Amino acid sequence: MKAPELIGDTWLGTAGRRLSLHDFRGRFLLLDFWTLCCVNCHHVLAELRPIEAEFADTLTVVGIHSPKFEFEKDPASVKSAVQRHGIDHPVLNDPEMATWSAYNVRAWPTLILVDPLGDIVGTWSGEGHGHAIAATLNELIPRYEGSLLRGEGLFRAEDSPASTYLQPGKIETLNSEHVLISDSGHHSLAIALATAPNQPLQRIGTGERGFKDGSFEQAEFNEPYGAIVLPTDIADKVGYQVVIADTVNHALRGLNLAEGTVTTIAGTGQQWRPGEPTSGNALTTNLTTPWDIAWFNNLVYIAMAGDHRIWIFDPIGQTVDVVAGTTHEGLVDGPVSEAWFAQPSALAVTDDSLWIADSETSALRNIKHDTVTTAIGTGLFDFGHIDGSGDSARLQHPLGLAVHSDGSIFIADTYNSSIRRFDPQTNTVSTITRDLAEPSDLSFSADGLSILVVESASGNITTIPIGQSTTVAGEAMRTVRPELDIAAGLVTVQVTFTPPPGEKIDDRYGPSTQLSISASPAHLILSGEGTSSDLVRTVTINPDVDSGVLHVAAKGASCDADSEHGACHMHQQDWGVPVRITASGTPTVTLTLAN
Repeated sequence: MKAPELIGDTWLGTAGRRLSLHDFRGRFLLLDFWTLCCVNCHHVLAELRPIEAEFADTLTVVGIHSPKFEFEKDPASVKSAVQRHGIDHPVLNDPEMATWSAYNVRAWPTLILVDPLGDIVGTWSGEGHGHAIAATLNELIPRYEGSLLRGEGLFRAEDSPASTYLQPGKIETLNSEHVLISDSGHHSLAIALATAPNQPLQRIGTGERGFKDGSFEQAEFNEPYGAIVLPTDIADKVGYQVVIADTVNHALRGLNLAEGTVTTIAGTGQQWRPGEPTSGNALTTNLTTPWDIAWFNNLVYIAMAGDHRIWIFDPIGQTVDVVAGTTHEGLVDGPVSEAWFAQPSALAVTDDSLWIADSETSALRNIKHDTVTTAIGTGLFDFGHIDGSGDSARLQHPLGLAVHSDGSIFIADTYNSSIRRFDPQTNTVSTITRDLAEPSDLSFSADGLSILVVESASGNITTIPIGQSTTVAGEAMRTVRPELDIAAGLVTVQVTFTPPPGEKIDDRYGPSTQLSISASPAHLILSGEGTSSDLVRTVTINPDVDSGVLHVAAKGASCDADSEHGACHMHQQDWGVPVRITASGTPTVTLTLAN
């Protein structure tokens, strides 16, 4: 299939030049369909870095930014994300998802490889495909030697803003005078006076992306975010006072403030994959994108954004475990073992409750007595800026929480550029302030009369007096993606999975594939939902439902073909496919995991 043209409103990383497919002729072109809110897309960015380095003279990666939220349509928001994650390839902003539709993309992230002649030669959905892409390129490059134009790509770095911090992520109160700031874009931490947060007194980390323990001057981090100060008695026993969520390193780090040292206390530096252990020794168990942490029930609770669950770390026993969530992405309340989360990104504690900013569902959730409930939010694709009753209120991708002394929950409502306040006693939401630059976290001044807000996009910590809150009567919004017309009655859902070159299906320990199907609303499917090992399933679509979302999750395992004990690889993806039931709709839904 010939690759369709690239359509969008703004190119980034090209020195202002608008590019077309013709500009990439003679090189392999890898299109990365992503959106800036998506943690799985963040994982793919990390997977692509070594591939971009290895194939720099023959491959160009282009990010096709295909927004989920209204805020993400703005080119300025995309530019901010490019800086935050250190993206070193051109990015095309596609706010109307025209290129997404032309390439029949169904999910974030999706990767499509175009050969030097302009033909599509590979498609991968989800994450964990780095080895497959590398194997495919190694196989294909010799075939195109006569057509290849080797050399430097077309990327030209954007100017970074002049600010003390680069895309800071979180702020934590150390004591009555000092705060700790996660300078995420600089891969470091900073200690400052709460009264002068933009004038760091001490830096922790080299400022280079890496994973190294040692002194404050030698240590390396990779986009660190959340932090928590341990109780004094616990800190005295374990030898560190502060725990850091070293997000892209998939690790927790301990800071000894007196000795000026950094130690890894949980995680291996490798991302957790399905099928791997989720409990046991903290230093031998993989984690996956820990975004924030909190001290609750005498344990460190972890908002594990990468697998949509809540984990715990026991600093005394030096163990980790899962306490809530299933890895399914969505908004489902109930017992902690059955609840669904969607990229939990902030935690806060009140008495016997753990509050969670569940960013992808634009929700404020709560764990109390091993039960999950939702205070604000209705679903994976619902958002907006509406105050009033919690039942009707809307947020837009919140990333920060803090508890005021009066018991109310302050929310960094990131994509609404606002600070919101939720009162658990009255179940009401109000707006404290607006027009901020991507507020990602907040803390309170010592007297409780002001808030220190992390404005990620501007690189500043802003102090804002807590004044009279206002009520915003906005509109409820919903993610709009191209719908797939399907037939009522029997519909076949099939997922294609082809192992990459040099690999084979890994069925040594049982079935190598898994397919799970559900729907929103649930009665969209009359029969055929559930989980099985076959990647083809027939479901019965309810003729009385006009539209909905098919939730399809697939996994496929492969291993090196040339060795009995070769390395094994897990490929996985979750699709939320918007569908419309029509008389002329297709009776077959085909999705590509790897092909």
